Amino acid sequence: MLYRNCHTIIDHSGRISAAKWLVCLSILCLFWLFSLPVLAKSSSVKDDPLVFDDTPLKDALHLPSWFKLSFLDLQEDLADARSESRGLIVYFGRHDCAYCKAMLEKNWGRPDIRTYTQRHFDVIAIDVLGKRQITDHKGKEMSEKDYAIQQKANFTPTLHIYDRNGKLAYKLIGYRPPYQFKAVLEYVADNHHQNEKFADYYARAQLALSYGNKDLNRHPAIRYGDKLFDLSKTKKPVMVLFEHPHCHACDVLHGGPLQNMLITQWLKQFNAVQLDSTSKQPIITPSGKRTTSRAWANELYLDYTPTLMFFDEQGNEVLRIDSVVWFYRLRNVLDYVLDKGYLKYPTFQQWRASKKN
Repeated sequence: MLYRNCHTIIDHSGRISAAKWLVCLSILCLFWLFSLPVLAKSSSVKDDPLVFDDTPLKDALHLPSWFKLSFLDLQEDLADARSESRGLIVYFGRHDCAYCKAMLEKNWGRPDIRTYTQRHFDVIAIDVLGKRQITDHKGKEMSEKDYAIQQKANFTPTLHIYDRNGKLAYKLIGYRPPYQFKAVLEYVADNHHQNEKFADYYARAQLALSYGNKDLNRHPAIRYGDKLFDLSKTKKPVMVLFEHPHCHACDVLHGGPLQNMLITQWLKQFNAVQLDSTSKQPIITPSGKRTTSRAWANELYLDYTPTLMFFDEQGNEVLRIDSVVWFYRLRNVLDYVLDKGYLKYPTFQQWRASKKN
């Protein structure tokens, strides 16, 4: 019934009918909100750190009391951390962010991760829409909002992790599950970032942690196969879904947000393809380069699967989601790319704020 009501929201011109869209969105959002608690009843799903409701929070988040009380002078904060041979984490968040809540509760809510962070790092918080004044690491003053734009903080949470020498060692964009989050902290605290990429460092641990379907999941709106994909000739924006076998997070993506019929309808407006990041499938990238899926994934420095890459019709990368994603964020990102919001706003967060206003 839902499908029969919603499959006509896209008219013959390829545009979404506004009236039908509002009706369909209301139905599907109610369906999603009521189905998620049912889904979470099983113990396996309830305990899975990848599963949570990502709709914006009604009650504002409260940051941990152990975060550093900062005057938002990054030069001073970096100097303080260096003087104690500690690193610094700059946390970009917002008060209604469900992914921030997941990070605070599922990651920093664990005593081992919280203790490890407190031992090796100071943490300061920045509101991506905030008005407080901040002095960046070069001494320039601006608002929190402008600093988030300058640093291209498209998603919340975003963490900029500096090592004990004050060097920016890793940018963690979005929510990652606890086992990978702690690996990122150890990667920087133990100075592995000086010798290798995080993808290589993490791959060794991932061999022991990997589980999930041995075959890639398929989706009706996403092309797959062993033949050459030429992504350089397209009249649609391009979405590339990088996955690999035995990837539990990939299984969750396919069993969760990609099952939504509205998401499927949106994906049909993309030239969407699925690639195995470990295979040698021939590819012509959106920029026209001939390569393989594995070589391209390495060139893009992908260290999380699944990763969703978005490109415009000219082959330019618009955005990537290389962290856990659920319905609300994925829906907004698809809309952002189709709406060409990147041409009007400096970050996804600013586009999203304009929609709310």
